[in-house]
Amino acid sequence: MEGIPQNIPRTVEEVFNDFRGRRAGLIKALTTDVDKFFQQCDPEKENLCLYGLPNESWEVNLPVEEVPPELPEPALGINFARDGMQEKDWLSLVAVHSDSWLLAVAFYFGARFGFGKNERKRLFQMINELPTIFEVLTGNIEQPRDQSGTHNSSSKNMSSGKSHLPESQMKVVKTSALKEDESGEEEEENDEQGGTLCGACGDNYATDEFWICCDLCERWFHGKCVKITPAKAEHIKQYKCPICSSKRARV
Repeated sequence: MEGIPQNIPRTVEEVFNDFRGRRAGLIKALTTDVDKFFQQCDPEKENLCLYGLPNESWEVNLPVEEVPPELPEPALGINFARDGMQEKDWLSLVAVHSDSWLLAVAFYFGARFGFGKNERKRLFQMINELPTIFEVLTGNIEQPRDQSGTHNSSSKNMSSGKSHLPESQMKVVKTSALKEDESGEEEEENDEQGGTLCGACGDNYATDEFWICCDLCERWFHGKCVKITPAKAEHIKQYKCPICSSKRARV
């Protein structure tokens, strides 16, 4: 298992960066790489664990033989439940255990290097700004402001006219553009997009990045996370994200 960092994080910022890297790897395993992850979790194999690595990658492997381990270990035997549950429920269970493991690793470093009350509080606040893996996987992400009554975060073009939008959403954009004042629309759009998170990596929307919306689940994704370029998006009539595509392939 390669989850032990060569340079042990010793400050709050270093521990948080380690947390964020491992989290990105785990999210990738459960979203964009879900087919590969599913195949590696063979119930016929021994107890397997899902590890998130600091370099934003992941691996399914046996637990370390060292006792006690250098780092807290993730949930053991995730492969045994793979075929005994609905896939969505199984992935959600793995996500919850992964969230718990990430916190355990982060605060293990904090305890090991003597973080005080204020340092622990600051670390938790930084971690708490990110949605959990479970929230990213299920789409149950709490927005920073009330957006009830509209779905403009799904209907806004998030890359200055380059992202793919279904026709129904394009009509919403055109209608709202006619009805709203130009300055008011810009302010509202910035607020709404600021609360939009990538369905693959969980990071916030940025104005200089290309995003694309899935026409089935209506989640937004970084183009780089789902390997879609602006040019490729122009030729897609109905975009299906990797999560929706994998679900339909195994039905």
